[in-house]
Amino acid sequence: MNLISVESLSKDYGERVLFEDLSFGLSIGNKMALVANNGTGKSSMLKIIAEKDVPSSGEVTFRKGTEVGYLSQNSDFDESLTIQQLVDSAQSRVSNIIAEYEKAVENQTNDFSEANQNKVEELTLLMDQYSAWDYDRRIKQILSKFKITDLTQKVGKLSGGQKKRLSLSLLLIDEADVLLLDEPTNHLDVEMIEWLEKYLSQQKITLLMVTHDRYFLENVCNHILELENGQLYHHKGNYSYFLEKREERESNFSVEIQKAGKLMKKELDWVRRSPKARTTKSKSRLQSFEKIKEKANSGIKKSELKLEVKMSRVGGKILELKNIRKSYGDLCILDGFDYTFKKGERIGILGNNGVGKSTFLNILTGKEIVDSGKVNVGKTIVYGYFSQGGIKVKEDKRVIEVLKDIADVIILANGSKISASQMLEHFMFTPEMQYTNVSKLSGGELRRLYLLTVLMKNPNFLILDEPTNDMDLLTLTKLEEFLLDFKGCLIIVSHDRYFMDKLTEHMFVFKGDGVIQDFYGSYSEFREKQKEAEKQLKSVEKNNTPDTVKEKKKVSYKEKYEYGELEKEIEVLEKEKEELEKSLLSPTLSIDEIVENSKRLSELESQIEEKSFRWMELDEIM
Repeated sequence: MNLISVESLSKDYGERVLFEDLSFGLSIGNKMALVANNGTGKSSMLKIIAEKDVPSSGEVTFRKGTEVGYLSQNSDFDESLTIQQLVDSAQSRVSNIIAEYEKAVENQTNDFSEANQNKVEELTLLMDQYSAWDYDRRIKQILSKFKITDLTQKVGKLSGGQKKRLSLSLLLIDEADVLLLDEPTNHLDVEMIEWLEKYLSQQKITLLMVTHDRYFLENVCNHILELENGQLYHHKGNYSYFLEKREERESNFSVEIQKAGKLMKKELDWVRRSPKARTTKSKSRLQSFEKIKEKANSGIKKSELKLEVKMSRVGGKILELKNIRKSYGDLCILDGFDYTFKKGERIGILGNNGVGKSTFLNILTGKEIVDSGKVNVGKTIVYGYFSQGGIKVKEDKRVIEVLKDIADVIILANGSKISASQMLEHFMFTPEMQYTNVSKLSGGELRRLYLLTVLMKNPNFLILDEPTNDMDLLTLTKLEEFLLDFKGCLIIVSHDRYFMDKLTEHMFVFKGDGVIQDFYGSYSEFREKQKEAEKQLKSVEKNNTPDTVKEKKKVSYKEKYEYGELEKEIEVLEKEKEELEKSLLSPTLSIDEIVENSKRLSELESQIEEKSFRWMELDEIM
């Protein structure tokens, strides 16, 4: 049975139609991703399903009692609150259950009716079902996963990325029946993305999401919903299955178009030869001809991104960094960094936020000066810098005007020249869209326009800082094809693991305190080595003494005795916990007894966790 059913859904803004007459359902355990080009209304569809917007026609129905959690691309919080106040004021399902439970328990002092006793019992079961007894601990645990630790901080002081992570944390804490996620991996570092992958892969979670992260699609999704040319295609599998089936469909479609084209030529010859006076048979054949003609022409309208620019000539000298030092007060970014770039290098940059990646890129492009050392840029180098900040233009400016401010004529890779309008068509901006105000563009369309303004300057040294954010899969695929053929130098900063693996050959890993590791290999190879090093470190920490001597610590008599006693103590505590949980279901308990038992239950859980951890430490030594 569907938790959500979408029937004949349409959305338009006057003459601009985003989508129309779309129908699909989301059932329990489905992990569905919506894949479509930018500007086709993916985010709008999620908003409508989340009841944050209304459709032009059609309806969305929910199974009774279904709780829906929605993550938008832009967070909307009361910025005067602290994070703790925001968490406390969040009207989530779990917090509502806790509030109802506390109220029902309080009423027991005056209301001894069977109805109220049943309500307490029912709410106690819900408290167990949603693990509401340790709700505060779980909140802090999930917040810490997304590096939100200072709960006294004002929400208004958070960056856009921190707000997105806070939104995601609050959503996961609530454990809604269905999660609607719009680009959930934006603003997350690699560790966060990998943790989120594991979390969302749980069987009990049902979700519908929009994401450009292809490893995420591969590892989480079991159903891809593709919207192309106004039609929905269902692919019951992960990303690689979707690619396989789409290729198969397009190949079959191409064959059908070719056959229809050949048949149309024959039919066209017949139409031209036929006399003006038509028989019934020939009229029927004319109708058939119109159908064939329609099918033969059906494949012509599909627009594709064309990335064709002429790369500026590269001389013998590219870029030299000699003994570069850069600091901001006590924060050291670069400490004697040396590197000489060679032709055609493809470097990925990794590192946590705040370690100086953006500063490094600004130094390369001359936007920031170094404290000491030399930056020698070759005379023929033309930078193309695609920054996280994006394109900065007046919102009332038209798309065509943005390009004409740079150049009226653009030279392509084959040496031919085209107008700004033709170049926009290559980037999938129709003549109608070219005279649209920039403010009307979707996030992905805006990023595509920005990419065009960078590439049309014919750079031979490309720097791409988080280029995949908000871009659809078609644009990403075409961008990757272009970059694979790009002969100049390429530097990429990205949390998109797929993108990095495909395009980079070695990494600059910013460790902090001015330390940069130069790792030769792919991103995935680096992560595997990093994980292996972390495992070895944990093993050393467990097996060695505090003085890190090589011999294993010998087990003392005292530790053997403690090991045996802990097993007994944990067993006793588990039994007491089980009895307490049963007692909380009793309708005869007074409010004081319930409060006391609940308090004791929380203490028991902490003791069991502490003793179990110590037992595991001793077990490892044993």
